[in-house]
Amino acid sequence: MDASFALLAGGVVGGIVVGIFSGMLGIGGGTLMIPLFRLVFGLSPLQATATSLFCVVPTSLSGAVQHVRNKTSLLKLGMVAGTGGALTSPLGVQLAQVSPEWLVMLAAAVIIVWSAAKMFSKAIKMPKNPAAHEGLSSLPSASDLAAGAVADKQPGETCSSATPQTLASTQAAADRPALTRRQLAQGALIGLGAGLASGYVGVGGGFLMVPLFLSVIGISARQASGTSLVAVMILAIPGVVQQGLLGNIAYLVGIATCAGSIPGALVGARLAARIPERTLRFAFGYFLLLAAALLMVNELGILG
Repeated sequence: MDASFALLAGGVVGGIVVGIFSGMLGIGGGTLMIPLFRLVFGLSPLQATATSLFCVVPTSLSGAVQHVRNKTSLLKLGMVAGTGGALTSPLGVQLAQVSPEWLVMLAAAVIIVWSAAKMFSKAIKMPKNPAAHEGLSSLPSASDLAAGAVADKQPGETCSSATPQTLASTQAAADRPALTRRQLAQGALIGLGAGLASGYVGVGGGFLMVPLFLSVIGISARQASGTSLVAVMILAIPGVVQQGLLGNIAYLVGIATCAGSIPGALVGARLAARIPERTLRFAFGYFLLLAAALLMVNELGILG
């Protein structure tokens, strides 16, 4: 009994760590949960990927809610990408059923390392000076606002338009760009690929969507993180249902991990709103490399 309790307690603690990364980086957390389930709980590769996918849904939901509150999520893009992914995630599950275990783990590691390289590339190109926190540099200064107010002032009006409310309104407009049909179509295509990877590897697909949202669609890292969680929450559901019907999910382990990952994701989402984008990109890159290394170490049997 004591051993079982300690094992489940470890799942809760591991879930908290996974949840923090999930909420902060816009991922479902599967890339950490798979090594956790295999190394700590001793689940088979198929059980580890299925249980990981099971945990991805509540974890991403928790982080997505906080991102929506922080206004760091583009809901329309997330729903489009998530719907696209929901169409292909069952196909990924089916492919995993007939693939060698080593191939599933190799595919996960290759995709993760590629995503890390893209993230580092973007981060290196960004200026080191955090002048100010993310998004503030793009805002007009107080003097610019005042000058604009003077230029646009009608006879009899004052320059009272240069107020904190004006600044906040400008920030909100800058943080929530209008998406074109082309960008939404690109989001759907990204979701299709992420859904296939999600079902096949047992992760949420955020490790693929976040860098693609950044490089292809051109939104900020914070927006990419929050939007990815919305998409992950949607696209993982069909895969979870299919894995459950196949009997591959270790529910007790999964529930213990979710008990930690849900509050952890709330904490991570709050941290994401306070961390400079360059730092966030480097953190995500290092996280991905760690996840890839853990998967390969586990697959090669180095840790036994």
